[in-house]
Amino acid sequence: MTGQARSAVPTAARRPPDDPRTSSVPTPATATDPAGTGRRARVAGIVFIVGSALAFGAMAIFARIAYASGIDTVTLLALRFTIAALVLAAIARMRGIPMPGRRDVALLALMGAAGYAGQAWTFFTALTMAPAGLVALLLYLYPALVAVLATIFLRERLTPARIAALAVALGGTALTVVPTLSGAGRAQPAGIALALAAAMIYATYIVAGTRVSERVSPWATASIVCAAAGAVFVVIVASRGAQWPQTAAGWLAIGAIALVSTVAAITLFFAGLARIGATRASTLSTVEPLFTVLLAALILHETIAPIQLVGGALILSAVWMLARPQRA
Repeated sequence: MTGQARSAVPTAARRPPDDPRTSSVPTPATATDPAGTGRRARVAGIVFIVGSALAFGAMAIFARIAYASGIDTVTLLALRFTIAALVLAAIARMRGIPMPGRRDVALLALMGAAGYAGQAWTFFTALTMAPAGLVALLLYLYPALVAVLATIFLRERLTPARIAALAVALGGTALTVVPTLSGAGRAQPAGIALALAAAMIYATYIVAGTRVSERVSPWATASIVCAAAGAVFVVIVASRGAQWPQTAAGWLAIGAIALVSTVAAITLFFAGLARIGATRASTLSTVEPLFTVLLAALILHETIAPIQLVGGALILSAVWMLARPQRA
């Protein structure tokens, strides 16, 4: 979701504008300081990006822990976005970042209320119906979907490399999903459908937000979008009542989702992005669903069939292909 300079990464490989991981940032330190601290900056950047991916990847695990405490999806998301919006707005204020004009505020609010809220609801609801690792892998179809939507709506060229990446992504999806439909997995068909819907909404959101993300600070974008998404769920909770966590572990999981998997993850990504650039950052970020799969196995004792791991590897390979610089 960042802002000023246009990133060299293909649109399909960028993070959604509401999730400030997509924005442009100042030139990496390695380019401006070739003599002294370039190597240390690169190492620090890699550590920050991997830390960001781990924080984002842990969100599905925290969500499953929160659900076990009795909270429902709407209350969870109301708390997540409200807490994150307040912290992100405070960060933007401390950094002296100006808010955008009324037109951009209205557009970002619409994106948050319609796009980000919808994506979050489908993703978190899918987690109640399918293994966290499977949901995380299916969400990573969004870069391939962005490539298609960008070709249709943004008139970006669908190069042979992107076509190959789409084919690899579709093959990976088939290998990931089919075992669950034949009874080898524990996913409900509705959970798979919601995970795919989350990827599609995410992709649509990226394409819709491409223009505004070029002129608005990522911190301002993140705080406005999170505030708008939070407002949607707060209204729903106010109208039908909240279903609060019943355990301390549940409250801790909610705090972790808001502060670790949203605020800290975004902050770490920005720090890494400034040091190693968008292409490396987006490529390194593909370890995110792998972290989710690993944490789900270690903490939730989930298992994924070997053929599904192959499918997940193909999906991530497609992301890597899309993240590589494209020839004109």
